[in-house]
Amino acid sequence: MKKIFALLVGFLTFSCSNSNTDKTAFSKEALSETLLATDGSQVAFQDVLKKHEGKTVVIEMWASWCSDCVKAMPKIKELQANNPDVDYVFISMDKAADKWKAGIDKHELKGDHFMANDQMEGVFAKAINLDWIPRYIIVDKTGKIVLYRAIETDFDKINETLADLK
Repeated sequence: MKKIFALLVGFLTFSCSNSNTDKTAFSKEALSETLLATDGSQVAFQDVLKKHEGKTVVIEMWASWCSDCVKAMPKIKELQANNPDVDYVFISMDKAADKWKAGIDKHELKGDHFMANDQMEGVFAKAINLDWIPRYIIVDKTGKIVLYRAIETDFDKINETLADLK
């Protein structure tokens, strides 16, 4: 029985220490994956991040069809108003570029906009362990991920994380 207990404790410790919430860097797969820009070009995710080097960045994965995403729009606008020094990157999981662009306009989203080429089941989504939208990731000024998995109910945690980075 002691061996089983020790094995279980070891497994749980290993599992918890390697959880998705502890990631501090993006995988090579995520960094090399290309995203569709609003001008129709393809941009590697690593180049999106390079554009924001030296800045705190909030990345939101969302979709125009996602009711939880739409419900969170006022919170993201409040976040932007309270943190004007932070850069915002929106990555859509929409299936059609016209719906994605209409969603940007409808919700008046301010920031850089991209669309995953293969939505929630694709390479990029799998590379960042995307299992829910909206999903928020915060990257600090050094390029380190400081919050890897936050959803629409986690705005207190998002605000706290941004306050700690000031």
